[in-house]
Amino acid sequence: MLAPNAKLRARVVPQVPEAPAQAARSAECDANCAHHRPVRLSSAKLLKRVFDLDLEHGPNCGGELKIIAAILEQPVIEEILTHLGLDPRPPPKGRAREAGQD
Repeated sequence: MLAPNAKLRARVVPQVPEAPAQAARSAECDANCAHHRPVRLSSAKLLKRVFDLDLEHGPNCGGELKIIAAILEQPVIEEILTHLGLDPRPPPKGRAREAGQD
């Protein structure tokens, strides 16, 4: 009966008439208030939180970094890594450790 779309809600919950200006302010607040918007962290902030990798500031000067491209094609990635003198093959997959093994 108290659910927002319950058929009998109007009989149980008292209806208080809302002033038009207050209704408009309430609707505006619902759209703009921070507590009504979903919280989404950027991938850079998630990497900072999980792996302590700071991808928002430069390692030398501390200035703000900006992503200018995302390279997703495997051949292009391999070509770039080879050009930089790095091994383009990923490391072999290791076995998962069991709990308590260190």
